Parts: sequence; C-alpha cells; structure tokens
Amino acid sequence: MVLGYYVGVMPFDAHSFPAHAAAAPRGGRANPRAIAYWLLTVAGLIWLMVALGGATRLTGSGLSIMEWAPLAGTLPPLSQAEWQRLYDLYRTIPQYQLQNAGFGMEGFQRIFWLEWAHRFWGRLIGLAYLVPLLWFWARGAIPRGLGPRLALLFVLGGLQGAIGWFMVASGFDADRTAVSPYRLVLHLSMAFILFGLILWTALGLLRPAPMEIVPQQGKIRRQVVAAFWLAALTMLAGGFVAGIRAGFSYNTFPLMDGQLVPAGYLDLEPVWRNLTANIAAVQFNHRLLATLTLLAAIGAAVAARRLPDGFARRAVWTMAAAIGAQYALGIVTLLHVVPVSLGTLHQALAVGVLAAGLCAWHALRKPPASAP
Repeated sequence: MVLGYYVGVMPFDAHSFPAHAAAAPRGGRANPRAIAYWLLTVAGLIWLMVALGGATRLTGSGLSIMEWAPLAGTLPPLSQAEWQRLYDLYRTIPQYQLQNAGFGMEGFQRIFWLEWAHRFWGRLIGLAYLVPLLWFWARGAIPRGLGPRLALLFVLGGLQGAIGWFMVASGFDADRTAVSPYRLVLHLSMAFILFGLILWTALGLLRPAPMEIVPQQGKIRRQVVAAFWLAALTMLAGGFVAGIRAGFSYNTFPLMDGQLVPAGYLDLEPVWRNLTANIAAVQFNHRLLATLTLLAAIGAAVAARRLPDGFARRAVWTMAAAIGAQYALGIVTLLHVVPVSLGTLHQALAVGVLAAGLCAWHALRKPPASAP
C-alpha cells in the first residue's frame, strides 16, 4: 500500500532532481520514473525469491541439487537417466542417509522441483535486471551518476548467486544434514541488502527531493531509524533461529519452559557461541529483539501523529503495522511449531517490514542543505 501510494501519488519533480544525476549520458533522455518502475519490479521479484527460499529451507529441499550449473542447470532433467543420475548423487550425502533414506524417486522429485524453482527464479531475476539495464543504457535513459550504482547492484546480484552455492555446498559435509547456519544468515542478509538498496534507489528516483520539513521531524526520523535497525537485528537473529532450527523448541509464549530467561542460556563455551549455536539463547534473543522492535515502532507511530497528514505519516504507521503483524505472526508460527506455510509467510513478511521501514525513513530523510 505504501509503495503504491508513493508511486501513484507522489509526482516526480524533475526540477528538484540533482543536476548531476538528472542529465542523461546522451541527448538529455534520462527517464528516472521508468527506471524506478523497473527497479520496483526487480525488488518485487526478490521479495518472492525470499519467500520461495523460506519454503525451500523449511522443506529441506535446498540440498537436492548437488551441482552448480548457472547455464546448464536452467533446464530440469529431460530424461529418466538424468533423473537417476541426480538421485544417485543425492543419495551420497548425509541428508538422504540420515533423514530421507528410502523415500524413492518420487520423494526426490518433490524436493528437487522446489529447489529448481528457487534457482530458476534467481536466474529470472538476473535477466529481469540485466536486459532492461542494457536497454536503458543503449537509449541513454540512465541518469548521469546512476550507472555505476546500477552496475554494482548487478554484480552484487551475481555474488548472491555464488553465496547461495557456497551455502548449499556446506550441507554436503559428512556431519551435516542441513546447511551451515552462518552461511544461511550470510545468504539471507545479502538478499535483504539487495532488496533494500534497489528499493532505496527507486524511491530516490521517484522522490529525489526530501519532503517539506515540519517541526520535530528529525526526532521522528531518529525513532523510525531506531525501529528499522532493531528490525534488521531481529531478522539477523531470525536467520540463526532458522539455521539451527531453534523454532522447533520452546513452543510457548511468552515464557520459555516456564521461565522468562530459559535455563542453559550460557551453556556453551566460549560465551559468544551462545549467540549463534545455543537453541535457548538464540530463540530468546530473537524474542527480545522482536519485542524491542515492536516497542520502538509503537513509539514512532505515536510520535508520527505530529506529522501533517500525508505520505510520511502513513509510511510510519504502515511500518508499525507491518512490525506488529510480523510479531503476531511470529508468535503463531512458534506456537504451531513452525509449519511450512506459516514459516514461509513469516520470512516473506520480514521483507515487508524492511520495505515499510525504508519507505518511512526515506520520507523523513534530511534535506541536503539543512537538517532539523
């Protein structure tokens, strides 16, 4: 809703766009609005990719394809012999031997198709980014100064593909039935970073000039930024919850095994390992950060009442609503012991929180020459 309002209602003010960025490389044909729509489309594709990745992780499908073939892997197996070859490869890893032994070709194909769709969607995102980028460049439609950033975003997208394989490969080790939680968090974090950078770039093209400064806008912006970074930390902690499957334990709320702080919170040595490898500590930290994020978002929403009616106020309220919905969904997911449907939705809504937070932050950003 916020993005739709931003795109549909906020006019693009060509006169307020910085001169060094507004000029096209050739012929003055810069088209910031078209580029913004394209970037928002790519951001939407990444959003769906994150949701699909959540389903892949929760179903244990991510290790079903044991080869990284960026071009040849575009097509699925086209013969029974190829299906058998891939199935035989899968049967060599611990996940099959310890979890899925004997589930047959039908079971293998079920998890294979989900992982293949996840990888295919990643390739589709690459094409959806590269082809329009080359077209805009050939037409001289890219604003001056924006080209290097767009090229860097493409490189980061390719790096994300490599990180994805780096993560998957960790699941082939002799003592593993799932991927490394550290590599999982790296992969998820890069997806969030890419989404955020692309969305922020699009918002800057749609509304290059900060909105009118109003009293106490700086204070409200600081509250929004605090809620945003708390949400980001919560997502990082959530990655470790997913990576060590901590959500399948302590399925009560608000207490954990009858206690506010669970027993065994600091059982591991050295102490820092409790932050990433201790189920009790990882889940408690995620709960704590989520609660702090919710409180910060409520504070920002209350403060936003002082803003005039308009996009900025609605953006802050939408951010708070998204965080509240994510908090409630997290509780429901936990109480139901993380079914695939709710777990996938919870991961997808995290991107919605990120989007809403960035929209609110962007609407309240400082003007170039003066800061309230």
